[in-house]
Amino acid sequence: MRKQYIGPPAFVLLALLPLAGRADDGVVIYGRLNLAEEAVKVESSQGSLTQVRLSNNRSVVGFRGEEGLGEGLKLIWQIENSVAPDDASASGFATRDSRLGLAGRYGTVFAGNWTLPYNLATQGFDPFYPTTAGYMALLGNGAAPTVNNTSNIVSFDRRQQNVVQYWTPNWQGWSGKLAWGTPEEKGSKPGYKPQLWSAAVSYEADGLIATLAHEIHEDYQSAGGRDTGSKLGLAYQWGSTRLAAIWERLRYETGSGVLARNAWYLSATQQLGKLSLRLGYGHAADGSGPASQAVGGLRSGDRTGAAQLTVGAEYGLSKRTFLQAYASRLRNEDRASYDFAINRPGASPGSRANLLAAGLRHNF
Repeated sequence: MRKQYIGPPAFVLLALLPLAGRADDGVVIYGRLNLAEEAVKVESSQGSLTQVRLSNNRSVVGFRGEEGLGEGLKLIWQIENSVAPDDASASGFATRDSRLGLAGRYGTVFAGNWTLPYNLATQGFDPFYPTTAGYMALLGNGAAPTVNNTSNIVSFDRRQQNVVQYWTPNWQGWSGKLAWGTPEEKGSKPGYKPQLWSAAVSYEADGLIATLAHEIHEDYQSAGGRDTGSKLGLAYQWGSTRLAAIWERLRYETGSGVLARNAWYLSATQQLGKLSLRLGYGHAADGSGPASQAVGGLRSGDRTGAAQLTVGAEYGLSKRTFLQAYASRLRNEDRASYDFAINRPGASPGSRANLLAAGLRHNF
């Protein structure tokens, strides 16, 4: 008889499955499978490169639950895992939003590996999030799906390991989130004590969403340096039409000086029965400041900006299953080298990236 070895992640998953049928445990199994067939063409001064590929747009499977502790207090937990249906080697256990905490009348406090308030504040404003065509190519300076204070020192669109968060209760449409990325990498370099703070305040009522977010990275680029991200987001929906806008400013304190950049993003969604038409446009301005080094896609000086235009449609086959099609063009100016934030094809100064995609998404 051939014996099959089941590694620790698979063993834990199998152990949790029986809990899904026990109502007293309150365990929920959920997930998203999201695949797209893509054609990507990158044009640069060195020529052009075309690639046809199957891409995974952040598929997940997770487990969550709660336990009532009395007097309105409950324990909450979640274990969320990355799933790559196109490449099993890219899957991972507890690599996405995973936490343990308490929730009650005064809000929610938890610790774990979780998306930061700065990221959460506006990701719903992008109708193409989280696909290859998402706004993270320009806003946030790239995507950091699961990182700590030293594994990624660039992105403001991040899920942070070793994070503690507090979420306020909703009060007449107002709510807030605060997170602290603990300095567990202290001493990674002499004089460095890297840590972060992330916060967002939002108001939601009568079709309007307004949000203000700010994030601080300490000792990321240099000892004693402080990098900051600030953004304002507005979205409004009336009937089947939704418009959204985001303004963002990123500022880095590098070893060679300050590097700053402004960017903005606009989106529109029109629902026509089961069909949803979608449009997104982002623009990154030239970088400014005396810094001589680049930080991710940011660089100081003239002709360091970029723009991205994305159009697409989604058709609902059911309440949980959707067909998707979209096209995106990312245009760098002569000295800029921004790239798609996930499923990156590669970018060089002045390059143009073109994307055509058709895919299927199922939520469960």
